[in-house]
Amino acid sequence: MIQIISKAKAQEFLLDAQRLNVANPFGKGPEAVLNAITHLGYVQIDTINVIERCHHHILYNRIPGYKLSDLHRAQTIDKSIFEYWTHALAYVPTSDYGFFMNDMKARKVNPGPWFSKVTPEELKKVISTIKRDGALTIRDIEDDVLVEKDHDWASKKPSKRALQLGFHNGDLAISERLGMLKKYELSARHFNWDKKPKAATPLEVNNYMIDRTLRSQALVDVNGICHLEKAARKNEIKKLLEGRVKKGQLIEVAIKDKEKQIFYIEPEVFETKMKPSALVHILSPFDPLTIQRKRLEFFFDYAHRFEAYLPKDKRIFGYFALPILVDNQIKAVIDLKTDRDKRELRIQQWTWLAKHKSVSTKQRIEEQLNRFEKFQLAKV
Repeated sequence: MIQIISKAKAQEFLLDAQRLNVANPFGKGPEAVLNAITHLGYVQIDTINVIERCHHHILYNRIPGYKLSDLHRAQTIDKSIFEYWTHALAYVPTSDYGFFMNDMKARKVNPGPWFSKVTPEELKKVISTIKRDGALTIRDIEDDVLVEKDHDWASKKPSKRALQLGFHNGDLAISERLGMLKKYELSARHFNWDKKPKAATPLEVNNYMIDRTLRSQALVDVNGICHLEKAARKNEIKKLLEGRVKKGQLIEVAIKDKEKQIFYIEPEVFETKMKPSALVHILSPFDPLTIQRKRLEFFFDYAHRFEAYLPKDKRIFGYFALPILVDNQIKAVIDLKTDRDKRELRIQQWTWLAKHKSVSTKQRIEEQLNRFEKFQLAKV
């Protein structure tokens, strides 16, 4: 039997799963970083630096005392998290490493068109150099014969693509970030493995993806679990979800007046009385709550537009617009920019949504903006 719930109830489930309805869900320090990334499954990495980069922004929203150095320690010293590709480059708990090893092995067999220009000799050269000299960045390689770039994200140094291939196939790990400059190390040496982890089976990977999404989204469907995945995996996930329903491990849920779209939720979560949020969050466009745009619009009636790559006259919300979550609703969108020379957070554009504009709401958002500015200007 399909359970029908209100959209407001669905929002409560989602915000609780995202831990955006409580002030300090994960503690403090590097352990809080690990706790947050473990709960969310992964935290996306992005290079845009108009305000603090999205991976820091995502963690800040869930760790009130978050410091950039906490993430650095978790990755480089504690090694409790690592970087790999989910739907995008992301931080992932090191305990989940085995679930990504099949993708790494697949890269060894078929590197793909992006890495087709990397010769076996180039890959062997960078790995041998790291083995001999220790972890390095692309800037440390000075003997490359420079080539013309064939893509905006490419490099004139052929070794950069070789380092990336070594990372994707699991030979190398990103052991440290200096800003956005990546330092590569042999995976076995970085993690200090006596024995490499065992790769999960394809079935275990699919169940892992389901469990990860149930934990961080509560209400899930195939598209939410398989964001940017291929059709074959979606079919496999759908069968597993249906199997869990038959076993009573999941129940089917639909939103009132939108009954055609079916979601799945764990029975114990469905029976839990959720606490409505009374918080304000300035969300990143890459936050786990916002990154799946259709899902965001379905539950929050807000169609986010990422307009950084649009001409100015085509923008509605602004160059780097951030959704503002107030209580359980997105009530405004603010385009922000950090002026690091003048040490201030600039409001480029403020857009109210629907009929949410009010003096009290504006005051609450401004209080959060003051706190957000301090985070933007911190250097630790």
